[in-house]
Amino acid sequence: MIRRHAEPGPSRAADESMTLINEVYRRPLDPGYQEAADRRAAGAAPRRTVVGVIALLALAIALGNFATVSAVALRRPAPAVLQARELLESEIRERTTHADEVRRSNAALAAEIAELQNEAASTDDPELFAQLQRDAVAAGVVAVVGPGLRVVLTDGEPKEGDTQDDGSSLVLDHDLQTLVNGLWAAGAEAVAVNGERITSTTAIRSAGAAVLVDSTALSSPYTVEAIGDAPTMQTRLARLPAGQSLAQLAQYGIDVQMSAQRRLELPGRGQIALRSAQVLDADGTPSTTAGTTGIASGAPGAPAPEAGALGTGSSDVAGSGRHDGEETR
Repeated sequence: MIRRHAEPGPSRAADESMTLINEVYRRPLDPGYQEAADRRAAGAAPRRTVVGVIALLALAIALGNFATVSAVALRRPAPAVLQARELLESEIRERTTHADEVRRSNAALAAEIAELQNEAASTDDPELFAQLQRDAVAAGVVAVVGPGLRVVLTDGEPKEGDTQDDGSSLVLDHDLQTLVNGLWAAGAEAVAVNGERITSTTAIRSAGAAVLVDSTALSSPYTVEAIGDAPTMQTRLARLPAGQSLAQLAQYGIDVQMSAQRRLELPGRGQIALRSAQVLDADGTPSTTAGTTGIASGAPGAPAPEAGALGTGSSDVAGSGRHDGEETR
C-alpha cells in the first residue's frame, strides 16, 4: 500500500527562517568591534603613536589627492574634442570677420551707387531729384535725425503662484505691430524698432521667444523710436486704440516707458531692390491703362505706410498666437 504522508520529522522553531534578523537583534555590534570597545573601556586598548597618526594623515591626503585628480581627469574633455572645438571656434571667427568685411564693402558700394544716382538725377532732372529726396525719408532708404518719441517695452516676470508660464508677460509681435501702426497714425515721419527701420514692406512676426523684424531677431527690451512732434504724437496715441492696448500691457507685468527725445537718429534701410511696380495716376491711384513700369512699394517715391497696414493682410506677417477676435490678452 502506498503511503500518502511521510513520517513526521523533528519539529522546527517558528522563527528558524529569521536567524539572521534574530542574530542582529541579540548582538547588534560585531564581535570584533565589541571586543575592541571592551578593551577601550577597560583601558587596555593600544595607544596611538605619533608615527601612526602621521601615517594615517599621509594616507588620507594621498587618497584625497587621488580622488581629486580622478574627478578632474573624468571631467576634462578628450584631446580630440578640444581640437575640434578650437577648430570650430577659429572657423567661426574667420567667417565672422569675412562677413563683417563683406557687410562694410556692401555698405560702401551702396553709398557709392546712391551718390552716383543722385548726381545723375540732379543733373538730368532737378525736379525728379528733389522728389526722390523727399520720398526717400518715407521709404526708409536714408537715415533721418530729429526730435521724436521713444517707447520701451520690457518683458515682465511671471506672477507668483502661477503653475505654468502662459507667455502673457512677454511682449508679442502683435504688441509691436499695434504700437508701430499707432505711431504712424499719430503722425510719425519715421519709425525704428531696436535700430531696425520700419518701412512699408517691413514684416514684424514672432519666432519662438524672439520677435523678427524682417529677418533680424530682436529680444526684450524693445525700443521703438518715432521721429516727429513728440507732444502731438503722445496725445494722439493716447486717443487711439493702440494707446489703450499699450496701457493694458501693465496688467500683465510688461513695463512700458514713454519719453520725448530732443534728438533721435534712425538708420536707413539702404537701396531697396525693385521687384514689381505700377504706374500711378495724378491722384495717386493705380493706373488702369498703363503697364507695370513704375516704382516698387518701399522704394523712393512710395507712400508712407498707412495706419493699421503693418501686420494685417500680409502673408509674411505671422499672428501673435491669440484666438480670433481677441483684442487684448
